[in-house]
Amino acid sequence: MKKPNLGKILTALLLIIILLAVIPFGNKEPIKYIQRESGLLKTEKIAGEMWLRWLYNNPIGEVSTTTLVKRKFLSNWYGELMDKPESKNKIAPFVQEYNIDLSIAQKQDFESFNDFFYRKIKPEFRPINQDSNVVVSPADGKILAFPNILNQDFIVKGYKFNVKEYFQNQRIANEYKDGSLMIIRLCPTDYHRYHFPVNGTILSEKMINGDYYSVSPIALKKKIELISLNKRGYCVIETQKFGKVIMSEVAATMVGSMINTYEDKEIRKGEERGYFKFGGSTVILFFKKGSIHIDADILKNTLNGLETEIKMGEHIAVKAK
Repeated sequence: MKKPNLGKILTALLLIIILLAVIPFGNKEPIKYIQRESGLLKTEKIAGEMWLRWLYNNPIGEVSTTTLVKRKFLSNWYGELMDKPESKNKIAPFVQEYNIDLSIAQKQDFESFNDFFYRKIKPEFRPINQDSNVVVSPADGKILAFPNILNQDFIVKGYKFNVKEYFQNQRIANEYKDGSLMIIRLCPTDYHRYHFPVNGTILSEKMINGDYYSVSPIALKKKIELISLNKRGYCVIETQKFGKVIMSEVAATMVGSMINTYEDKEIRKGEERGYFKFGGSTVILFFKKGSIHIDADILKNTLNGLETEIKMGEHIAVKAK
């Protein structure tokens, strides 16, 4: 009996691996969202879209994600590169590619890409709704909102947000499991400072270690539980109008750091809480049952499977009567 040719077998296996690595997999539908100001349906221009689709839809890409890309050292390493002076060379092409308006930034000359990335915006371009009964968006980004976590699907049909898994705390899970949830996704092209959505007093802070998966719709639609696997921090805010509100920040692939900048535990709506270094990420708000009414347009779009584009300081919910 003729022995199999080991060289041919290895060559065939190598060709299969190469084909798997380059052949696109998964749904290639564009990411759509509603532009709140105009009400128009828009297509999102995603930074690194081909890379993300490969990582989360190609079998070789998925192996790379679980063995390498989700690791802290890779995001830290890339974040450090974005702090170096030579990273300034990336700013102009990025601004041009994604049509970023630098005229609203407080400064125009940056020391590194990260310095540009977490740039401050002139206050007049992000007015804060000062009505004490109003909750404002904590960041620029795209929002999904759910009035009752128990009764609402989360991005993927059939998946319910697991409050206990997210906070790793049974007491918080009991208090917020049937409350309201708002998820604000920041793209790499967005303003990357996050602000308090309400007035109040910070009662506690906690950081939960985790991975650094992408939190883009491309990744979440493939593996929805990623948002509860990533590194995340949160604070509990005591308020007069809304009870105890939880504000949480989620790290993601290539997010070098989440830097909190506030100092006083007595906080004001619209006051800066902190910023993300390089990479897109997410801010999540939790409210107890019956404490707020989320804006109708945001709820409608979410029910239709669409995010709504919002700006920091905009009205997103009101105190329940």
